Amino acid sequence: MEQHQMPATGQVIYGPATSVRTFLSHVFAYMATALVISGALAWLFGTNTELFSMLRSPETGSPTIMGWVVMFAPLGLVFLMGGMVEKMSGTVLLAVFILYSALTGMSLSYIFYVYNLASVGKVFFMSAGVFGLMAVAGYTTKTDLTKLGSILFIGLIGIVVASLINMFMGSSTMDYVISILGVVIFTGLTAYDMQRLKRLGDVVATGTEAAQKMALMGALSLYLDFINLFLMLLRLFGRRD
Repeated sequence: MEQHQMPATGQVIYGPATSVRTFLSHVFAYMATALVISGALAWLFGTNTELFSMLRSPETGSPTIMGWVVMFAPLGLVFLMGGMVEKMSGTVLLAVFILYSALTGMSLSYIFYVYNLASVGKVFFMSAGVFGLMAVAGYTTKTDLTKLGSILFIGLIGIVVASLINMFMGSSTMDYVISILGVVIFTGLTAYDMQRLKRLGDVVATGTEAAQKMALMGALSLYLDFINLFLMLLRLFGRRD
């Protein structure tokens, strides 16, 4: 589940425009690090039969104990980061964030078994392009996206519920509709989160542990936007082997 609330920890002060750029540079540095870790582990487990067998049984294809842990642990870590951020130190929060990105990468290794490798690469760059455009739009727009964000959150809850229902129904039509709505929702959330983080950079006291925590939580939000956008686009345009 998406976590879009920033921790209200530490004292914040109004600073110059450079503080916004400094804060956002930290956000994107953390996000890029997480994506590299996730991508490397997804590739490693997805292209190595022995490693992948640690996650799924070669005989039945069902998840192993480790596979179940890798599947559900990232969700627990997201809630842990969101709920315990004020009690964690910046170092511990960073460690949890890195662990989260590693487990998420391992859980994404299945895409290399389901989809054609070339299409995975194409969809990744497509996702990066859409994400980049919407991030720039969110940063530069003068329109207040707060109301849009509220609508998108409702839509996010809707596709989560619909996805759970479709797990039992197995409808390809519903899966297609969910994927289209997912692309719209996570595209919008990228712009919304970018604007929110820009505003946060205006008031954060740079160089403090509170600023580090806020940057990490901001990186988590953008990371989730990108990963979910990538997965939704992959479901629409990915070629299956």
